[in-house]
Amino acid sequence: MHFEVTVDIDAAPETVWKLLKDVERWPDMTASMSRVELLDGPLPEGSRARVRQPGMPAAVWTVTAFTENENFTWQSRSPGVTTTGGHEVRPRPSGGTTVRLTLDQTGPLAPLVALLLGSRTRRYVTMEANGLKTAAEAT
Repeated sequence: MHFEVTVDIDAAPETVWKLLKDVERWPDMTASMSRVELLDGPLPEGSRARVRQPGMPAAVWTVTAFTENENFTWQSRSPGVTTTGGHEVRPRPSGGTTVRLTLDQTGPLAPLVALLLGSRTRRYVTMEANGLKTAAEAT
């Protein structure tokens, strides 16, 4: 399964990035997250976070790529499924910021997980993008 959402935000890229990389604050911005706990401190490559979402099992995400002020990617693994989440911040030529969030699930059980949880997953990613937009524009 692949899902992608892009949102334009009327806020400076620095403001948006600061909110996006503060993963422990995500539950304040969206109802799709109930708790995010950093397990290794700040968010550089290799760090981990435990994410709890309503109606879904808790997952530990490991940062696999991180470029300050631009993007980060993290992965969560469960039996038969690897989920990869991408987060990208780009300045808009006219001012403001474009954010692109992606979610990919691969592995032998990915089709089953997509069937069971795909609509909720897509809804949650969209909620996260919209929550980030609301928080950044209010700053």
